[in-house]
Amino acid sequence: MRVGIIALQGSVEEHVRAAERALSEGCGGEVISVKHADIVPSCDAIIIPGGESTTIGRLMLREGIVDEIKSAAKHGVPILGTCAGLILLARYGLMDIHVTRNAFGRQRESFETPLKIDVIGEKPFNAVFIRAPAITKVGEDVEILAKCNGYIVAAKQDKLVALAFHPELTRDPRLHHFFFDLV
Repeated sequence: MRVGIIALQGSVEEHVRAAERALSEGCGGEVISVKHADIVPSCDAIIIPGGESTTIGRLMLREGIVDEIKSAAKHGVPILGTCAGLILLARYGLMDIHVTRNAFGRQRESFETPLKIDVIGEKPFNAVFIRAPAITKVGEDVEILAKCNGYIVAAKQDKLVALAFHPELTRDPRLHHFFFDLV
């Protein structure tokens, strides 16, 4: 399996390490950094990391990656968007969701909390929220995976997964395993 991580800004290295760890525990594969066009089409899965969504979005446009991401989604390539990546999944119309940026507050209101996410098992997942967005509305084809403080913070539509928090900042590989199982 070849996993591409959009490596333009944000928590790139953390995602690389988390993906490599999860792949080594599961099906195996390689992780590659996507910094320009013509790499996404060779990937079996894509991760759009957290960071600053406007910056990541502009850089993706400038580098010609947005159209490749849209095409990949259309062709059933699994895509995981975390935090800013969730915002971009909504902005580019890939998932039928509405999002509120910084729904839980600014940087100083960042927090960790155990989340119940049935698709990864009974044990709660320690979710790290940093200036996190939230999903405020979903279409009928969107499966809600988790909520926190009344907000939707994890959702799935077809092979697209949106997380308002940062699984790459934990040692828990279950969400990455869940995502890689979509390939």
